[in-house]
Amino acid sequence: MRILLVEDDAMLGETLQSALEPQGYTVDWLKDGQQALHAISEQHFDLVILDLGLPRLDGMSVLKAVRAKGISTPILILTARDTLQDKVNGLDAGADDYLLKPFDLDELNARLRALTRRSHGRADTRISYSDLILDPQSQQAFFKKQEVILHRREFMVLHQLLENIGKVITRQQLEQSLYGWGEDIESNALEVHIHHLRKKLYPELIKTIRGVGYIIQELAP
Repeated sequence: MRILLVEDDAMLGETLQSALEPQGYTVDWLKDGQQALHAISEQHFDLVILDLGLPRLDGMSVLKAVRAKGISTPILILTARDTLQDKVNGLDAGADDYLLKPFDLDELNARLRALTRRSHGRADTRISYSDLILDPQSQQAFFKKQEVILHRREFMVLHQLLENIGKVITRQQLEQSLYGWGEDIESNALEVHIHHLRKKLYPELIKTIRGVGYIIQELAP
């Protein structure tokens, strides 16, 4: 899952990036609203965490511009603006959630999981597929009731594919979910992760669409 964090406070930004990445998120971090608007308009993110008090372009303007473009990416406002009218304005402008600073990291993680579930039409945190269960909260995977140990990026690949059952996810989309800006990507890294997942689970789980990407197909009724 790829998150865009838009926060101009350096200490808070570093803290959030360090705290969220072990939870299975790839976190790209920007510090001003103009850059954020451009990034959201040009690239795919699964979630956006947006501060309101930003340089160059304030967060509310970013939010309104994003929604005016028809971009439906879930956006969580993270701000110190705590009046009822601020909350109403943010939610009416198109925010999916509104969290006040200071906040607890556990609550932030819970809200991000809820936004992910909602955006994919699920009520349960866990994702079930035949004999496979993926639990994003605990970062655990189970196959035929036995835990399967997955490395962080293997888990992230499987999570992305299971969130999009029946849809082809391109190589670029998967790589963007796995690696943030500035991270080196080995040319065969994605193929290695897919190979390990097939070996640890079962070969037919992930199908290669040659020249496009990968898919976990819908189960037959």
